[in-house]
Amino acid sequence: MTSLPNANRSGLPVPLIRVAGTPAECGFGYGATAREVIIANLELYLRRFRDAAGLDPATVRRYGLAFRAATATHHPRVAQMLDGVAEGADVPAADLYALNARTELIYGARPDGAAGGCTSVGVLGTHTANGHLLLGQNWDWHPDQREAMVLLATRDERGHSVLTLTEAGMLAKAGLNSAGLGVCVNMLGCDRDALPVLAGERGAGVPYHVLLRAALEAPHLSAALKRVCAGGRNSSINLLLGQAAEAGGELIDLELVPGDAGWLHPVDGMITHANHLETALPVHDVMKQLSGSSLFRSARARRLLRPAAATGRLTERDLAAVFHDHASYPQAICRHVDPADAPAERSETVYSVLLDLDDRRFGLAAGPPCGHRYTWLDLDLVAGRAEGRDQVAAASPNA
Repeated sequence: MTSLPNANRSGLPVPLIRVAGTPAECGFGYGATAREVIIANLELYLRRFRDAAGLDPATVRRYGLAFRAATATHHPRVAQMLDGVAEGADVPAADLYALNARTELIYGARPDGAAGGCTSVGVLGTHTANGHLLLGQNWDWHPDQREAMVLLATRDERGHSVLTLTEAGMLAKAGLNSAGLGVCVNMLGCDRDALPVLAGERGAGVPYHVLLRAALEAPHLSAALKRVCAGGRNSSINLLLGQAAEAGGELIDLELVPGDAGWLHPVDGMITHANHLETALPVHDVMKQLSGSSLFRSARARRLLRPAAATGRLTERDLAAVFHDHASYPQAICRHVDPADAPAERSETVYSVLLDLDDRRFGLAAGPPCGHRYTWLDLDLVAGRAEGRDQVAAASPNA
């Protein structure tokens, strides 16, 4: 188990945590290494649960236990890892599972309070200059979250490796794995989103962030789709999933709402997504009433990428240029804090991610990305598959 506690010295904007072993061993190593930042993140979210959702710590822990049971039932290896994180960080498991269900707890209480954020893009290798499948996203959230993030690299006892950006104490957000599978994520909101009923038929479903880890634990795209659709949900989520061109090259977008799923296939070699529903699911999209930049960000990203994609010469730099876009500033694809927003509701692009699924390369820029460079990591190197080379590649001026 190794880490880079001084992220700036490595060229990375966040600490890199590397762990190996069984799920429980990986979790324990992660929890022990990142204990201080995990505790800080738990304290941050306990305040948010109180202020945004009116949930006291005892109630939060009751929900955490319910989400723990759902995770153990449907994704036992993920549960073993999360239990290990709690043990390694010496925090209550119920608190840690509540953290991983932060979307459900914050927005289940008031789904109309969901703030639109995040723009995701995927491009098939048939339309890229190097023939590789590319994914990427801007991750928009409260700027206070910037200091409670890590890059988590795991290699399990089967040799399966994962590299993901995540909030400290969680197991995944945007990331890729050694099978050439990658995932990006957008928040959605609909009228079915609600806190679980802790007694009775409507129990806890699988938390939003557990689904992300379950996808990255999959050996191929079909398995990932089965895993993320299983187990029920209390919160809506959009997953943009891709498989490396070398493995056939496929891209699909899943809009998951409680009790249903919709999907999108590439058009002109691309899929883009923001924070409103684009499929005909029989639900009320609460993002419609919130309106805002989500109504144009996905279409604008497609329009900006179309010329390069049409020639089959699209590159990482083209994706980066989209993620720098300022149309409708400050609530743009490259989102900046809007001083008109209440402090608790402020949002900006906290980090930007680029993924080359064929090369198993992960690019990360601090946000807003218009003012930062992407630093690239090689999954095989950071997950311990190779020795004798630098783990972190030089930053590119644009991508």
